[in-house]
Amino acid sequence: MLRKIMQNNIENFLLINFTGNDDCLAIKFNNSFFVKKIQNNAHNSDKLVNCIFDFLKANSIIIKKNFSIIVNMGPGSFTAVRVAIAVAKGIQIAKDVKLFGYKSQQINEFNLENIELLIKSKNLENKLIKPVYSLN
Repeated sequence: MLRKIMQNNIENFLLINFTGNDDCLAIKFNNSFFVKKIQNNAHNSDKLVNCIFDFLKANSIIIKKNFSIIVNMGPGSFTAVRVAIAVAKGIQIAKDVKLFGYKSQQINEFNLENIELLIKSKNLENKLIKPVYSLN
């Protein structure tokens, strides 16, 4: 059973949409909304952290405890999705923020209205990695 949690208190967030297709970042902070497209190339995984920090710096945003991180869990490139989840988890640990995941099909068009609908739908997950074990 997937565990869903209440997200009504998500106001400021960093959204990481890094699946290998139409990669981008979004930030909502104090009623301002910023989007940055990430160019598709084979070396983006190595540069995701720098891209996030450059984006935050360009918009004068500091991640504090009242922030949430929302990360796309796919489907998409296995490597890209795992890198995005690892980076999001690292930020969560370093900044003591909340971490949530969503699936690509939950957002039709990448804009603030659709992201806020996703948050209000209470379909964000807080358990991002769901291991499957086989008994052999």
